[in-house]
Amino acid sequence: MKILKTALFLSALTLTNPVFAQLEGFKTGPVIDEFGPTAAVQTDIPIAAETQFKIAFDVAKKADAGNLNRSIESAARFINMHVAAGVPAGNIKLAIVVHGGASVDLTKQKLYGARNDGATNGSADAIAILQKHGVEFRLCGQSAAAHKINNADLLPGVKMDLSAMTAHALLQQQGYTLNPF
Repeated sequence: MKILKTALFLSALTLTNPVFAQLEGFKTGPVIDEFGPTAAVQTDIPIAAETQFKIAFDVAKKADAGNLNRSIESAARFINMHVAAGVPAGNIKLAIVVHGGASVDLTKQKLYGARNDGATNGSADAIAILQKHGVEFRLCGQSAAAHKINNADLLPGVKMDLSAMTAHALLQQQGYTLNPF
């Protein structure tokens, strides 16, 4: 029985710890080393080095308390895999539109901790790193109002939009496409 409990504990640790959860062959970088692992893939459809990406990510699902929001991590994965495939980082422009329960993932520690039993915002460092790489973070004002989040509660650099629908419409007019993942 003790062996079974130990095995279950180690399995849970592997699934919840990003260092252990990385699959063989996946690695971070070449742009963002802290998170966003990808695997090298032999593709049948090459990506030209002059390719321009303008992608909007839609994030509504809140991260488990204290964890990095996986949808936010997807932006790092996108950057890492495409730069590794030969697209210059300057050709990649990403915007992350956040609404619904994920709204709290864009807040400073004081509010985040108050809403998550004192847990540390596991997305805050990732947001700061992604912003250094030009990723925009835009919060739905309607979700912010529903979740009682004010502009002063937001992490540095996060912008408040009238709504997520507005943000997506404006980004689309600027040539952004919606990433469905």
